[in-house]
Amino acid sequence: MATIYTDSRTILDSLKNNNIHTFLIDEIRRKVTEMEQIDWKIHFCWVKAHDGIQGNELANSLAKEAATNEDITPCYNKVSKSVVKGELEIIGVEKWQSEWDQTAKGKLTKDYLLRVAERLNMKINLTQNFTTMVMGHGNIKAYLHQFKIIETPTCPCGNKDQSIDHLLFECEILKKERARLISAVSKSDVWPTSKYTLIRKHYKTFARFTNQISFDKLYESIPPRG
Repeated sequence: MATIYTDSRTILDSLKNNNIHTFLIDEIRRKVTEMEQIDWKIHFCWVKAHDGIQGNELANSLAKEAATNEDITPCYNKVSKSVVKGELEIIGVEKWQSEWDQTAKGKLTKDYLLRVAERLNMKINLTQNFTTMVMGHGNIKAYLHQFKIIETPTCPCGNKDQSIDHLLFECEILKKERARLISAVSKSDVWPTSKYTLIRKHYKTFARFTNQISFDKLYESIPPRG
């Protein structure tokens, strides 16, 4: 048995997708088939990039060395330019994913949109309400209070701060809208569910919930400081 570790989620997802037939993916499948025919069992596992894992760091170093070696002449005899373009896109998405995994920014958005490749394949109607709920920026009292624009972050419905989690899971003002969201989600998932599941499996229902929110009603008019 052999276990192959990679920091590429895109490669792992591509190997599982029988509709993807790039040169690299088909070569990996061919090698695995050859090994399995002589009684090897091959397993693939994901590891976090740039996390100090010795084998992964060595592989990255060797790949970088090969990529920057000017003595190596690119050869396109075995693959077409369209395949090269596709594989470069995969590499680009991998780099984007690595940066997304490592950045400390956008923590709320990460809860919804964990994988770059999945987001690129989604058709999302970016309304103001949807963007507010996914990014946490906008006419939300916890956000405005963070920048000292208003005196208090407390939601008009009670004593809790008006955060995204509060609006999504607790706020009494949105009780009717949330009931419709819960009813739809509960047909296949347990409520409360994760934000990632809301986007990945219940996007249309979640988008409908966000667009039904009247942020003017949620915002208690308080004079700004100063």
